[in-house]
Amino acid sequence: MTLDSFEKTSWNWQLSQLQQQVGEWIEYQFSGFQFKPELPNGWQISPWLFNVLNFIFWLLLSLFLLWVGWRLWRSLNPYIYAWLAHIGHSNHSSSKGKESEESVAKWLARSQDFYHLGDYREACRCLYFAMLQHLHERGVLPHKLSRTDGEYLQLLQMSVTPVQPYETLITTHEQLCFSNTDVNSENYEHCQQACEELMANC
Repeated sequence: MTLDSFEKTSWNWQLSQLQQQVGEWIEYQFSGFQFKPELPNGWQISPWLFNVLNFIFWLLLSLFLLWVGWRLWRSLNPYIYAWLAHIGHSNHSSSKGKESEESVAKWLARSQDFYHLGDYREACRCLYFAMLQHLHERGVLPHKLSRTDGEYLQLLQMSVTPVQPYETLITTHEQLCFSNTDVNSENYEHCQQACEELMANC
């Protein structure tokens, strides 16, 4: 076995070295922040009490920083998700064209498959997604992950007529998401008729 065949370094070793260096750096940084109050002559604090007070100080500071971080997250959360959704949308926007035109047909085909299996709930959901894709493709309402059913309906009332087919699909979708209502073939037929109407109108 030659000398060249031995490993000179490895990822595990480099990672452990990095962890050690970071740990030493943090320890060095915090060593200057020792809380040592000046006491009058003759007064002394036992070392264990000093360590407890030091621990409580750092614990309170950590909890305060966690609280500030949590408040920042709560206030910036919608903007972060909107930004991530925008990035995801821009990444997928290049794959438009024929593939996205077929997606309405795919949703409708899935809906038919679920209908034949007797799963009317999923069949109605597929019709709802076909409607959303149809609106996206026509440029009426581009996809936006944060938009609720109520917002879709409000925007549609301002931009399209007749709004009744959209309302049927959206209210059915709300019932599917927020209630345990049984969905039967009659509900599916109403949704399918609404979907056919809105496709014919655009």
